[in-house]
Amino acid sequence: MDSNFALYLGRQTLETALLLAAPILITCIVVGVVVTLLQAVTSIRDMTLTIVPKLLAVGLVTLICGSWMLQLILRFTTEVFSHIQNVGH
Repeated sequence: MDSNFALYLGRQTLETALLLAAPILITCIVVGVVVTLLQAVTSIRDMTLTIVPKLLAVGLVTLICGSWMLQLILRFTTEVFSHIQNVGH
């Protein structure tokens, strides 16, 4: 294994992690901004108002994007294991 392969593997790992986390993080940001604006307009300062919508939105996004996320992580894992198998030869 040379340094180019190590850099390639590190880059693929970071890209995969970013792609897996992006839908959930973007959902949290959008819901958080909407709830914060709602709280600022209505002067409601309840902590459950910030947590419950985020949990519901993240659950919905996980249900919608879950199969895609699983396919992505499986493809990455099989690629890593195939590279490990090739190193042994």
